[in-house]
Amino acid sequence: MRGGLVNVTLFGLGYVGTVTATCLAARGHRVVGVDTDPGKVAAVNAGRPPVIEPGLDELLAEVVGSGALRATESVRDSMQSSDLSLVCVGTPSAANGSTDLVQVSRVSSEIGAALAATKRPHTVVIRSTVPPGTVDAVIVPLLEAGSGRTVGTDLHVAMCPEFLREGSSVTDFFGPPFLIIGGSTAAAAAVRELFGFLDCSVHVVETRSAESVKYACNAFHALKVSFANELSRLYRMLDVDARQVMDVFVQDRQLNISPAYLRPGFAFGGSCLPKDLRSLLYLARMNSVDLPVLEASLASNEMLIREVADRILLAVDESGGHNRRVAMLGLSFKHNTDDLRESPNVALAEILIGKGLDVRIHDPVVNPAQLSGANLRYVQARLPHLHKVLHDDAADALDGAHVAVVSSASRDVVDAAVAAKPPVVLDFNGRLGTPIETLDGYEGVGW
Repeated sequence: MRGGLVNVTLFGLGYVGTVTATCLAARGHRVVGVDTDPGKVAAVNAGRPPVIEPGLDELLAEVVGSGALRATESVRDSMQSSDLSLVCVGTPSAANGSTDLVQVSRVSSEIGAALAATKRPHTVVIRSTVPPGTVDAVIVPLLEAGSGRTVGTDLHVAMCPEFLREGSSVTDFFGPPFLIIGGSTAAAAAVRELFGFLDCSVHVVETRSAESVKYACNAFHALKVSFANELSRLYRMLDVDARQVMDVFVQDRQLNISPAYLRPGFAFGGSCLPKDLRSLLYLARMNSVDLPVLEASLASNEMLIREVADRILLAVDESGGHNRRVAMLGLSFKHNTDDLRESPNVALAEILIGKGLDVRIHDPVVNPAQLSGANLRYVQARLPHLHKVLHDDAADALDGAHVAVVSSASRDVVDAAVAAKPPVVLDFNGRLGTPIETLDGYEGVGW
C-alpha cells in the first residue's frame, strides 16, 4: 500500500458491494469487483449499477470510465495486484433462522487459494454481517488452509461491519456514525488507511465485538419500530395521537434518545418503571390490545434476576456447598438512593435467603432507621429481618463470604471488595475499575 492508494478486491456486487466498490473508487482507490453473476459483472463494466440507489448511477459511470473500478468473475484475475480483500457477500437466514455462511466460506476459500500463488502481503476485511466467532472459527481457518500462510505474519484479517441503508446507502457510506474495526493492530491500520477519507470516530475493538455491533444495532432499530407501533396501537384505542406523543418523546436527549439505560447491568426496578409498565399492560388488556414487546420487558427483567440467583447458587454448590455466605454490596434499586421499592437487589436477596444462603448486606446509603412510608413497608414485607443481615461496614459484610455481589460503586465498597478477594465476585455495575476486574474470581453480570 503506497501513498494512501489501496488496490482492493471486493467480493459481492449486491447493494452493499456495489455501493462500497463505487465509493472507494471515487475516493482514489483502485477496485476490482468480483461476482459469480455475469449479469452484474457486465452491468458494472458498462457503467450501469446492478442495484437502484440514489446518486449511484452517475458515480459508478464516472469511476468505471476513469478505470478506477472494473468487475470480473475471475478471483485469480482480481487478486494479482491486490493489497486488500473486502468480503461483501450475502449472509441470508437459513430455514431454521441461523445465518447461512455458504457464500462467506466459499469466498474465504477462494481468497486463500489465490493468495497461495503470490507472496504479496494481504489483508482480508469482512463487511458481511456474520455471527460472533465466525471470523476466528470459520474464516481464518479457511484462509490459512487455502493460502498456506498464518494469520498475523503476511496475512491479516479484520472485521469491519457496514451500516448502509438501502435507499440512502451512498450518503450513508460517506457519512457513517462510526467506523468499527475488529482485528490486530496491523489489520486495523490497513482498514484505517482504506477509509482514511471518512470524517467519523474510529473504534478498534475485539473481533467478536465488531461482529456483534451490527446485530446490536439492527436489533435495537427493530425494537424501536416495534416499541413505537405498540404504543400507537394502544394510544389509538385511548383516543391519543401517538404521533404527537412521540414527537415530544424524542425531544428528550437526556434519557430517551441518549446512551442512558443502554449499558449492560442488572435488572431495572424502583417506584416508576415496573409500576408504569404494569399500568400500560393493564390498559392494553382492558382494550383488547396485545403488547408483546412491553410484556417481554417485564418477563426479561424477572428472568435476569432468576438467572443471577441461579449463578450464585451454582457458585456455592461448585465450591462444595460448605461456605454458603454471600455478601451483597448494594441493596437499593440504583446507586446513591435508599429507595428499596421494587429493587431487583431486594428480590435477589429474598430468593437467596429463601434458598438457605447466609446473606450479608451492606449499602452505604440505606439506613433502616431512616426508612419510612411505602419504602419501609415494601422492605418489611420482603426482608422482614433486614436489620439482622444489614451491616454498617462493607468489610464486615464481606468477611468470610464465598460470593460478593457488587452493585454499589462507592469507593469504600470497591476497596473493601478488592481487599477481601472473595472467591467469586459478581459485578452488577460494569464500571468498578481495573482493581476489581482483575480479581481471580471476577465475573460481570452480562460480560
